[in-house]
Amino acid sequence: MSDNAANVLEIAAAVVSDPDGRLLLVRKHKTSFFMQPGGKVDAGETALRALCRELKEELGLQVNEDQLIPLGVHNAPAANEPGMVLEAHLFSLVIDGPVEASAEIAEARWVTREEAWQLPLAPLTKEYVVVKH
Repeated sequence: MSDNAANVLEIAAAVVSDPDGRLLLVRKHKTSFFMQPGGKVDAGETALRALCRELKEELGLQVNEDQLIPLGVHNAPAANEPGMVLEAHLFSLVIDGPVEASAEIAEARWVTREEAWQLPLAPLTKEYVVVKH
């Protein structure tokens, strides 16, 4: 598949887990797919800065850049935007505290990896996050 810049979305997303190893998955309003919290990287913004902003907007989390551990950049089809491909900067984050779904997030759910497979998952989540061992 040849991607051109017009159909690539640069995003930053967090693979959020708790001390028990459960994953935090979110679902946006009017969508059915569960995915990582995060969002588009704005012009002039670093992936880390974008992710900190998105985590605060979507979940009320105040995160410092040094809490986020880079997991690399991965490409996958966008779940909610047909024909678009994500260029996703993934970061790991472990938290032990409440989150509150806000902004465009309809639902935030803590799940085990086994429970995650019972949900409709976004392609990026399926391929790189909730990987079957």
